[in-house]
Amino acid sequence: MTVRLSKRLQKVSLSANAAARSRATALRDSGRDVLDLTTGEPDFDTPLHIKQAAYAAIAAGATRYTATPGVPALREAVRRKLQRENRLDYALPQIVIANGAKQIIFNAFAATLDEGDEVLVPVPYWPSFPDSVRINGGEPVFIPSTLEQGCKLTPAQLHGLIGERTRWLILNSPGNPSGAVYSADELRALAEVLRRHPQVLVLLDELYEHIRFDGQPPLNLLNVAPDLQARCLLVGGVSKTYAMTGWRIGFGAGPQALTAAMSVVQSQSASGASSVSQAAALAAYEGGLAFLQPQVAAYRERRDLLVAALSEVDGLDVLQPEGGFFVFVRCAGLIGRLRPDGQVIGSDNELVDYLLEEGVAGVAGSAYGLSPWFRLSIATATDSVREAGRRIAEACARLVEGPA
Repeated sequence: MTVRLSKRLQKVSLSANAAARSRATALRDSGRDVLDLTTGEPDFDTPLHIKQAAYAAIAAGATRYTATPGVPALREAVRRKLQRENRLDYALPQIVIANGAKQIIFNAFAATLDEGDEVLVPVPYWPSFPDSVRINGGEPVFIPSTLEQGCKLTPAQLHGLIGERTRWLILNSPGNPSGAVYSADELRALAEVLRRHPQVLVLLDELYEHIRFDGQPPLNLLNVAPDLQARCLLVGGVSKTYAMTGWRIGFGAGPQALTAAMSVVQSQSASGASSVSQAAALAAYEGGLAFLQPQVAAYRERRDLLVAALSEVDGLDVLQPEGGFFVFVRCAGLIGRLRPDGQVIGSDNELVDYLLEEGVAGVAGSAYGLSPWFRLSIATATDSVREAGRRIAEACARLVEGPA
């Protein structure tokens, strides 16, 4: 019997990041020396006080169902975090908890999109953005960018693409995969456009908010345009800042009508998030950020090492990230060159395949809507990042010009 899959599902695909990591893992398991720079997962351990809170929750019997929008204590902790760290005020009903930020995003689109509604997705993008739109019946509208504009959306582009069916704009800062950070002036300019289109909601992906290399506190659209708060969903979570990727806790803060609808969606899918993980997230938000500065310093050192190594490579153009833990590299200058075995490098996918054979695993820019580029994660040991830069430089140096 053939299982008939839905048309919506046929529009999406397995995560390219997961696929790249699986290939790297398979090679390593077979004995190959491969440096895995595919995944955006901190290599630091979850802070001890957070793990202890989870142990205590288990010992106290906090292992039962939780309310769909999240336990009140955690939602209150998120509310205080938003006041303290982001200078934003929300009421408790405006905050919901889910099984990771990805589910928050899915729930928001499920609650608001009808067939054919459009979502503006700046390129390069995190792959789950457009696929989450598609599986919920919407249509992603991609907004291209270039290295020269820092892989950031411009007001003119935004104005030109807002139409009658536009329901959402996605803003991700610091960006994945670009590491781009919008300045206050850039955000003000985008806000001016948005004010002329009151039907457009804005999704603010703030997962990497504290991983910035300029020493400045988090800054988002609402800090410069508080009048837009009734139209924005701020998405955050514990995965990146607190090295808690496996705990699967994210939050959304936005208009109460939206967060209530998102809770309805979640009630029919996953219900409430893990009770133990919520206890751990509560400890995270109430335990301070003293542990974070050395980690951000390590990410910055790794960024500097990798950017310096790749900037010397003929054929590569590096976008220096201002935050996050990825380095995004344009490789147009290598397309058409020949590998030592005579094969032509015809695309960023083929370059990533070649680099994998040479011992470095990355992800092709096509996964993020921008080719020919590739992404490398610096969320791994500093020595591995240093060695990866050396290997990539040597591998690229072995490429020769193809026939004219």
